[in-house]
Amino acid sequence: MLSMSNLSPSPGTPMAASPLTRAVLEIDEYASTLGWDKPARLFALVDTARLRRQEPRLAGQLGLDQDDAGKSQLTPIEQDEVPAGTPLDKFLGTIAWPDAIVGCALTVERLMLPPSAEASVPEGLNDKQLTKWVANHPDRQEVRLTVGVLRDGSRESAVRLRDKDSSSEVLTGASLVPGLAEALAATFLD
Repeated sequence: MLSMSNLSPSPGTPMAASPLTRAVLEIDEYASTLGWDKPARLFALVDTARLRRQEPRLAGQLGLDQDDAGKSQLTPIEQDEVPAGTPLDKFLGTIAWPDAIVGCALTVERLMLPPSAEASVPEGLNDKQLTKWVANHPDRQEVRLTVGVLRDGSRESAVRLRDKDSSSEVLTGASLVPGLAEALAATFLD
């Protein structure tokens, strides 16, 4: 069962941005209203005009019953929770989207290090040891990553640092989180 999120365009979302960029920023803004230390959240992306035509009642429930120019062309629909304790790559490997879904997005919190810290990573650490080392590093940054992909291969990412938790400080770019974008794109492969 889908749990619907009525995500309205963020006031700071650039109107000239692509529909995918706007959807990713809307999801980032939604996640920011929930606070930090939250589990990963998965969203299906549907074509808003198609949703209005094919599911007018649902579109109305989501506040999409009007053809407003300010509304996004993609509507994010939050999916059931990502199972706790399941590695994200394993979970994403179980997903197959129906044809009506034009894309998907995921928001997840992680610890990141600046590029300058890469040279100091001890060699031979397994994943668990590396995670612990990063968690204890004085230059670590807590970030929320929101990554979206479309069936046509388009990608977009938004990165929000916890210590700069403001919509005006969100970084965007198609190649900011390539590994996660690849994993999401793989959910559309036959």
